Amino acid sequence: MKCSINFCFLLVGASYAFQLPFSVPFFTKQQVTTVEDSIVDATPRIAIIGAGAGGSSAAFWISKAKERFGVDVEVDVFDLESYIGGRSTTVYPYHDHSLPEIELGASIFVKVNKNMWRASEEFNLTRRDFHEEEGSMGIWDGQQLLFTIGGSWWDTLKVIWRYGVLSPKRTKDVVSAMMQKFLTLYTPEAPTWDNLSHLAEELGWTDLVNQTTDQFLQAAGVSSKFTHELVEAATRVNYGQNVDAIHALEGACSMADSGAVGIKGGNFLIFEQFLKRSGAKVHLNTTVASITHRSASSHDWTIQTKSGETKHYKGVIIATPFHTSGIKLSPSLGPKIPPQPYVHLHVTILVTNSSSFDPTYFGLAPGTHVPKMMLTTAEGERQGGPAPEFNSISYHGVVREGEWAVKIFSDHRIEDELLERVLPQNSVRWVYRKEWYSYPKLPPTDTFPPIKLDTGLYYVNAFEPFISTMETEIIAARNVVQLLLSDKFASSICGPRISSSETGPAAEPPAPPNKADEDFVLGWDC
Repeated sequence: MKCSINFCFLLVGASYAFQLPFSVPFFTKQQVTTVEDSIVDATPRIAIIGAGAGGSSAAFWISKAKERFGVDVEVDVFDLESYIGGRSTTVYPYHDHSLPEIELGASIFVKVNKNMWRASEEFNLTRRDFHEEEGSMGIWDGQQLLFTIGGSWWDTLKVIWRYGVLSPKRTKDVVSAMMQKFLTLYTPEAPTWDNLSHLAEELGWTDLVNQTTDQFLQAAGVSSKFTHELVEAATRVNYGQNVDAIHALEGACSMADSGAVGIKGGNFLIFEQFLKRSGAKVHLNTTVASITHRSASSHDWTIQTKSGETKHYKGVIIATPFHTSGIKLSPSLGPKIPPQPYVHLHVTILVTNSSSFDPTYFGLAPGTHVPKMMLTTAEGERQGGPAPEFNSISYHGVVREGEWAVKIFSDHRIEDELLERVLPQNSVRWVYRKEWYSYPKLPPTDTFPPIKLDTGLYYVNAFEPFISTMETEIIAARNVVQLLLSDKFASSICGPRISSSETGPAAEPPAPPNKADEDFVLGWDC
């Protein structure tokens, strides 16, 4: 999908570390642990749990402090998976790596995602545009095709005819105001925060997170039809949630900048480069079972993996959704992180020899042109009609001559029988199905998880109920690293101010970015 900030973010958790299939009799477990203790105690170390956008960039931000200020610290990164990237991972049609890859999650980013954009340039990665072959889009309510648009001047008139002039303009104004404040997070004046409610207040976003997208846009004078059709099409494809369920800040993110791009070869290449350039030691296929506090020690935290290995650290960064990680914290710390439900998303990727959907599925006459991207709304279901059988279905380019890739997002498994109805019969050549907890459910809220669980223990994914994207995980990681460096090393990445939970938000909000400084990206630049 090409109309959002991006899909976001990332599930990373834990798995078994590598173990030999036999016992080594030369050392007892206690002897091995003692040797490890003596090595670790010699050098301050930070542990990062999760190798997706948040964890990989946290390691990168730490390396910036080492480079600029000589911070003496080493970093270990743990992840349950066998690969780097978390939710950013790809699949190849027919499992053939000579064919173009397709993103399974975390699919896109745009130019205002300044960290992703800067990384792609600094790391010499190739960006590719996601422009549909004909640029056409339709909105389907499960029973009828409500609206189609193809990018021509005539489509502008169609939008005005269906929705009027004011609703699109008012929605654009809401999104533009949100983006102007968002861009302040890249400036030299950007705050460091340990309380998201205070950050929301400082950025003027309290009403955005306290109301549903539907409620907020209604108060802004946007028509119900525009909200329930065009805006909901965006929230459903980007977050699998309807406008009467998702808070308005994430709803606005869903409607932000067009011009989506991805990295040729997969967006995970950015996160691989973050780790490669950080110098961190990466432990894949490794489950972190517990994090415990060590009192009266220069290494305040102990991590134990599921295989029984124990290491001690001066600081720990959790960069994975806590409640799906299986990590055990002490009884005083675990309850600080409220449960966070996630959308259970089904992703279906297929290859077809048909260049278009079957028009009869959408109630159109045979031979009628069908948009290459079909988004959905729940408005028909609200009125007592059938629910759409998917959140979105779209063509994703040529696989090879005479074959095209199609991606479907849904809240349930898409069976072959449906594929035979949506596409011409016997046109499907290959199918791949994946289901996972893709992004957080984002109802209105006035409370968020703590970012700082304890001195030296921090939670990157506390930001996810606020905004959930690859880009914001990188921003959240930068913030967490700044807190850790300040608390434990009397150092920083660049030295921005802190908006603390004790003192409340800063009196003066950050100024909008200066046009002359539009290429400045805090963390990369200081």
